Amino acid sequence: MGRHPEGGRTARRSRSLIPRWARLCTFFGAVLMLLSGGVLVTTEVLLARYEGAVGSGDLFGDQAAGAQERRSDIKGPLNLLLVGIDPRPSDPNRPPLADSILVLHVNEALDGAYLFSMPRDLIVDIPRFEKAGYRGGQGRLNSAMERGSRVPGQEVPSAIQGFELLSQTISARTGITRFDAGAIINFTGFQKIVDAMGGVEMYIDTDVKSEHLEPDGKHRKGNPNGEGYIGPQAEYKKGTMHLKGWQALDYVRQRYTLPDGDYGRQRHQQQFIRAMVDQAFSADVVTNPVKLDAVLRAAGESVIFNGRGNSVVDFGLALRNLRSNSITMMKLPGGGVGTGDNYQGERLEPVADEFFAALKAGTVDDFVIGHPELINK
Repeated sequence: MGRHPEGGRTARRSRSLIPRWARLCTFFGAVLMLLSGGVLVTTEVLLARYEGAVGSGDLFGDQAAGAQERRSDIKGPLNLLLVGIDPRPSDPNRPPLADSILVLHVNEALDGAYLFSMPRDLIVDIPRFEKAGYRGGQGRLNSAMERGSRVPGQEVPSAIQGFELLSQTISARTGITRFDAGAIINFTGFQKIVDAMGGVEMYIDTDVKSEHLEPDGKHRKGNPNGEGYIGPQAEYKKGTMHLKGWQALDYVRQRYTLPDGDYGRQRHQQQFIRAMVDQAFSADVVTNPVKLDAVLRAAGESVIFNGRGNSVVDFGLALRNLRSNSITMMKLPGGGVGTGDNYQGERLEPVADEFFAALKAGTVDDFVIGHPELINK
């Protein structure tokens, strides 16, 4: 059957009515559950304002290498590294740890992607890194950022420099030789972004109790007789729930109260990404200039981006055909090494290395078809 001409024009007109900022939301929706790219609007003035609001940094060490030429067009496939950190303003000398590590692999046509998490406790070989005076060694993946953040002669660590070593460590483990863009997300600003959107509605797939917060969002009291906390706990019941900013941040951080620990947390983070993207495309956000401006300001306080010569706007436009339902969320199965006081970290099962090999070979679509059990629902 042929396409009805009126239907074709209607479809094109509907797509054109989606503001440019909304097309960008999928990319930064994947930036660790943050809608930092979903605040762009149609006017060039506000596009420039957004681009100027988002922080920038030499996340890959390109400036020192002199590789700053701008590429006028962005072609697939692409690999983007997204890292969430939890800085403590009261302790600026505390080295940053990569609390959440996600990779977004976008296909050659730039209209589909795979999103997967790297376990923060994964035992890896961390390369030598002369900028920090680090000789190399073995450790947990999230510690690569800490070890790379040390600046000789300076007390305050550099998360930007730490990102560089983290990216090198992930490249060595996965075989992804180059990340085309990267971002550091400040968890402190995450709550502000969610609140600016008016919260996010999502499906909670299992009952979750908060280790950290009480039902009203206040911090639970420390246990005077040992480790952990005491008192009432915030709860997230199975079913559809509208999450405020503090609830969203709390929910995606839980792991000790989940039966599958950090792997469950990774799944919840990916599910929240999808819910965040869907919320960004809703009329409640798309047509509300007050919300857009609030999200814009919150995102500017929360993100450090590097596109290796291309801006966040360039990437957003390149990925304008991505939607939440075209992002496949993957799980990389693994397990603990050691138990109790002898716990050393996490390892990945061999199928994860097969997945990495498929990414490198450009056969990931066929691989995923043959391994549907790796798809996070």
